[in-house]
Amino acid sequence: MPRRICREPLIACVCIERRRVCQWLLLPAAPWWWNRAASAATIASARLWPAQEYTRLILESSSAVSHQMLPMKNPERLVLDLEDIELSSEVAQLGQRVQPSDPYIQAIRVARFRPGVVRLVLELKTEVDPQLFALQPVGEYGHRVVLDLYPLTPTDPLMALLDFEKGSTREGAAVEALPPDRFGPMDRGSSVIPSKPKAAIRRPIVVVVDPGHGGEDPGAVGPRGTYEKNVTLAIAKRLVGMLNAQPDMRAILTRDDDYFVPLNVRVQKARRVQADLFISIHADAFTTPTARGSSVFALSEHGATSAAARWLAQRENNADLIGGVNLDNKDRFLARTLLDLSQTAQINDSLRVGRSVLDGIGAVNSLHKGSVEQAGFAVLKAPDIPSILVETAFISNPDEELKLKSDKYQQKFAGSIFSGVKRYFAQNPPLSRSKLS
Repeated sequence: MPRRICREPLIACVCIERRRVCQWLLLPAAPWWWNRAASAATIASARLWPAQEYTRLILESSSAVSHQMLPMKNPERLVLDLEDIELSSEVAQLGQRVQPSDPYIQAIRVARFRPGVVRLVLELKTEVDPQLFALQPVGEYGHRVVLDLYPLTPTDPLMALLDFEKGSTREGAAVEALPPDRFGPMDRGSSVIPSKPKAAIRRPIVVVVDPGHGGEDPGAVGPRGTYEKNVTLAIAKRLVGMLNAQPDMRAILTRDDDYFVPLNVRVQKARRVQADLFISIHADAFTTPTARGSSVFALSEHGATSAAARWLAQRENNADLIGGVNLDNKDRFLARTLLDLSQTAQINDSLRVGRSVLDGIGAVNSLHKGSVEQAGFAVLKAPDIPSILVETAFISNPDEELKLKSDKYQQKFAGSIFSGVKRYFAQNPPLSRSKLS
């Protein structure tokens, strides 16, 4: 009896003479577009972080997304194609999240370009230097496609400081000359003592204040939903205001808005302005809500002074992974390296200023430990700048979280750090150097 296999695509069966007897039923063979839809990734979240320094667009998905970018002129715009993704509401509504104050993005249009490809068109306000890269899952984040829009001429912290100086001079604010006896007898790291005192140089004491975390990296989150990144920025701004009110001091922020700054860039900014002091402000967190108190940390070359300090340093150093650094762009973000220089002098100075700030902050809040602790914080590794990290309070403690949210206590925290800085420089004047010009 003749038998043959039918070539029907939907049903496998056996034909006996002219009668077709189905032996089993398979699922319908999918058309070409069905398999693509089944494997398409889902954009779970689309986020915009606009700031003067740069604007960041982040698309987070359940799996890795193929992407490509095409710059276009007249008018300025960027085309971003995402392959094998669904046109979810998160992506479709992205245009509604563009803020009028965004320095770089005028509007965003989203549409399906062809089957399986979603196209984003970013209408720009000005020509930009775009950086597109992908991030692997970390922490609570999945796969991320990141598009950073930088100005063609990046913001220079030194120029910002010089502009402040010129503005102060125009307003009649005097920049007092430091008396000769306020300068140390030798340059830091030098073994040669000058034969005669150096002349006074008219320049301010420069303090760089670093609000921890920011943008994609929220830092720790309190039980009431308070973000560490918001608290640190609020306290930092108050501290900078107090420092800039002094005729012989100038302070600048590593970030002045809600955006992410890589750890090594924070250090580079301080070195660019030849800072006399670097202060990184944070709000501590622990796995139990009972932990409380303020702390001050300096760098350690030989391991952490406690297990808690080691754990905290590791958590803070993970900020680059969470916030998202473009490691492929070596021109903008150089790989962080330890300079082959002894940091003994820097650490000793950091411990002194840390002790002074700890005494000040102890008048506002209980201390977690009565001494300055040490650990390998990446943000404290400038070899030529005294650097401290202040954990103002435990945001994971409900009572201290309320303090961190309070305008009154934010002012007190800033004031206590300010008093410690003033006391330190009164006892340890900065070394002489050329006036910024």
